[in-house]
Amino acid sequence: MANSTKGIAGIWEQESLVLKAARKTREAGFTKFEAISAYPVHGMEEACGIKRSWLPYVTFIAGVVGLGAGLLLTWWTSAVDWPINVGGKPLFSLPAFIPIMFELTILFAALSSVAALFYACKMPRIDPPVIDPDLTSHKFAIFVPFNDTGYDESRIEKMFKELGATEVKKTEF
Repeated sequence: MANSTKGIAGIWEQESLVLKAARKTREAGFTKFEAISAYPVHGMEEACGIKRSWLPYVTFIAGVVGLGAGLLLTWWTSAVDWPINVGGKPLFSLPAFIPIMFELTILFAALSSVAALFYACKMPRIDPPVIDPDLTSHKFAIFVPFNDTGYDESRIEKMFKELGATEVKKTEF
């Protein structure tokens, strides 16, 4: 567990309470905290101050590269490498090659999106630390690492309890 960071985690059982706690944690000056949920919580990105993802840019660029690769592949194979005149049609006929270009666009974009997502999420993690097993089903958590600005265990514990946390514990994530 070399990549684990020590800190304090507050655990909530209600979605609305953890959303409020995320806002208050950010307002308290913490910038490196994590909100943990089994499913997306509407408004959590704004509450945590999460910036827009860079993944759509990776997908777009890879899609354009896939489109170019499809165009290059069809042009090379039909007009340069193996030019066969079939029924007087041109050697490079764009409408005939659109399906191949479309498929390569989708293939490159999808595979690069998955690879970029794995990179962004630092996946896979071997034997990751578990804060609470119920975080995968019905509980929510906010984890504040020890290296965050203004880290004070007693202050964070008190704040989490005031915000309705059912449990506050020192842990790794």
